[in-house]
Amino acid sequence: MTTYLIRGGRLYGEDVTDVLVRDGLVAALGSDAAAAADEALVVEADGCVVLPGLVDLHTHLREPGREDAETIETGTRAAALGGFTAVHAMANTSPVADTAGVVEQVWRIGRDSGWVDVHPVGAVSVGLAGEHLAELGAMADSAAHVRVFSDDGKCVHDPVLMRRALEYVKAFDGVIAQHSQDPRLTEGSQMHEGEVSAQLGLAGWPSVAEEAIIARDVLLADHVGSRLHVCHLSTAGSVEIIRWAKARGIDVTAEATPHHLGLTDDLVRGYDPIFKVNPPLRTSADVEAVRAGVADGTIDIVATDHAPHTVEDKDCEWAAAAFGMTGLETALPVVQLTLVDTGRLTWRDVARTMSEAPARIGRVADQGRPVAVGEPANLLVWDPRSTRVVDPAAHATMSTNSPFRGRELPGHTVATFLRGRPTVLDGRLVPAAAH
Repeated sequence: MTTYLIRGGRLYGEDVTDVLVRDGLVAALGSDAAAAADEALVVEADGCVVLPGLVDLHTHLREPGREDAETIETGTRAAALGGFTAVHAMANTSPVADTAGVVEQVWRIGRDSGWVDVHPVGAVSVGLAGEHLAELGAMADSAAHVRVFSDDGKCVHDPVLMRRALEYVKAFDGVIAQHSQDPRLTEGSQMHEGEVSAQLGLAGWPSVAEEAIIARDVLLADHVGSRLHVCHLSTAGSVEIIRWAKARGIDVTAEATPHHLGLTDDLVRGYDPIFKVNPPLRTSADVEAVRAGVADGTIDIVATDHAPHTVEDKDCEWAAAAFGMTGLETALPVVQLTLVDTGRLTWRDVARTMSEAPARIGRVADQGRPVAVGEPANLLVWDPRSTRVVDPAAHATMSTNSPFRGRELPGHTVATFLRGRPTVLDGRLVPAAAH
């Protein structure tokens, strides 16, 4: 394995610290690393930030079943270019990842052709139907070692089923990741319920439909003493409920997406389906509350909810278009724009919210580790000084449904290392590192 010297980078955005990568580990830092320059391939990182590789707790890779929208290979290529070294693949595939056999299939494809580590998420209910518990224990005991379970795309609406799921996963330290959406309150909904939906005549998705499920579930988690994770939180009220729950000592974590940090429902005025997502884009007041929640730690992580779709499913009239947006290649630029460049997060905070905390929630032992001697060399070298106009056609993901197309965003990935092997160097994929 080649030895690499990352030279001149600012570790966690702080002091300039050379990093030596050897045999899959961080072998030396600072002057000790620089002393080994003669034996190493040098990655020039002057002005760049060096972080642990990012970990996404919420990615849709579509395989098996919808390889016309994304595959594990293309999705993980996008992840590597976005600075990620691990992703959690959601269960709403075809067939649904509700058995040990399907999660092992996803895990093996990820192992064999992925550019990052792929950790399958198991379904909570059989077929995502919300009626019977899936094979939670079998998936946990499988080679995929599943610890995160979610019916994402659908809510586990039945409180009895949700309680049983929370009780079941305690046996192996699992977590239920809930898509908080009351189906009765959102039937036929097309966008956020508010002033804009009224003006456009589109059926609204009220904030209370999210908040009511979160409130119920934090109480259930408290009652059974289990771990709950709230997916793609999007309203000011949801932030307050999580803040209240944490103050009571309830074991709940929450995530925000880049699009809920950077976009509002005002964008729907043009009826462009690129802005159709679930949960929907909310108001500027909600966006501000979500940003504040990430900044003060109420919201634990930023997760992409990368949801690729074919042109046929997205480039059509609003009502017929699929919900969802891509996000792996624009996540960190949006976080930099909305939270770092505004002074609300430091780069060390970025490491916490996009690497360390997601790995901890997902119980991934060798990811999200600190950049320290002896730790696995899962690393990101990020240049925060550059700017780029988002061109979805140039992205590695198969789908082009990015809500940030045409926008100028800061930063880009200079290098990504997965256990000491570069998946990205000089901003370009390194093919040999995929296998």
